Formats: sequence, C-alpha cells, structure tokens
Amino acid sequence: MNLDALIDFFHGLSPESVARFPEFYGADAYFKDPFNEVRGVAAIQRIFVHMYEQVAEPRFMVSEKVVDDDGAMLIWTFTFRTARRGGGEKQVIRGVSHLRFDAAGKVNYHRDYWDAAEELYMKLPVLGILMRGLRRVLAAPSAGLGS
Repeated sequence: MNLDALIDFFHGLSPESVARFPEFYGADAYFKDPFNEVRGVAAIQRIFVHMYEQVAEPRFMVSEKVVDDDGAMLIWTFTFRTARRGGGEKQVIRGVSHLRFDAAGKVNYHRDYWDAAEELYMKLPVLGILMRGLRRVLAAPSAGLGS
C-alpha cells in the first residue's frame, strides 16, 4: 500500500484523473458513503464522474492519516461550489474515510463517514428549517462544561 500516493491522487483529483482509479482500487472494491453503496472500481469511478457533473470546483484535502497493518483512516475536507458553472456558494464537508487494502496494496474497502444532515441538509432553505427545529427538540439541555 502506498498511502501517500493515494492521498496525492485525491488531492489532485480531476475529471481526467478519474480514469486512474484502477491504479489504486481493486477491481471488486467496495465503496459506501451517505448516498452511494457500490462494488467494483468502474462503479466507484461513476460516482466521481457524477460528482464532477453536479458540483463545481470539487476538491479533497486530507489533513490527517491513521495507519495500521490492515488499513487506514483519512481525515479530510471536501470543498465545492453549489452551482455547476462555478458561481455558487462555497460549501465545506468534513469527513473520514475508512480504507482496507488487499494483498496487492490496492483499496478493497472504502467507507466514507460524514454527517449529511449537518453538512448538507441543514443548509437547504426549507429542509434546513425542519432539520434545525428537529435538532432543537432532540438535543439534550446544555448543563455547561464542568457542571
């Protein structure tokens, strides 16, 4: 596993470099995030092609990595603009990727964890009002720190 090369790949990801996924992912790799669950490197590539069709200026930045013998956790920030033409508001999603590798060092398991409710839904005009209201109802009363 060359984790630094994989991180560099994601830092420089572009519509053209999506074709390079087979260099880093096994043919039967599993991928899951809050909106997708697929198996196979071609299906994973389709997710990223779709991303470039839906948002402008998408960019991943890995800020931390935790590695063990069986895999890694990558802590990342994903930024993008909401309008496809680049004039939309900049959005930020913070998340973590859990990766496992096969015997050849390629990713065979990739699961992204991020809070779709906080990072996306609460920013939408109508749904955001409902989500913020639900959060107020469900949140435990604040007792303050050190109480």
